[in-house]
Amino acid sequence: MNSSVLLVGAVFASLAFGVLLAYAICHAMFRVFRVHAESTARRGQTASASVSAGSQ
Repeated sequence: MNSSVLLVGAVFASLAFGVLLAYAICHAMFRVFRVHAESTARRGQTASASVSAGSQ
């Protein structure tokens, strides 16, 4: 009986660890994508501003 309680506890602990690890990885990747999107948007605004300034 004690070993099955220990086994169930180990299963739930590893499941919780896996879920938290997956959450941390997804959170970090979304942060990287957000930084990339912001830099791309700034680069696009700079390029469109230089094109519009050159046409005048």
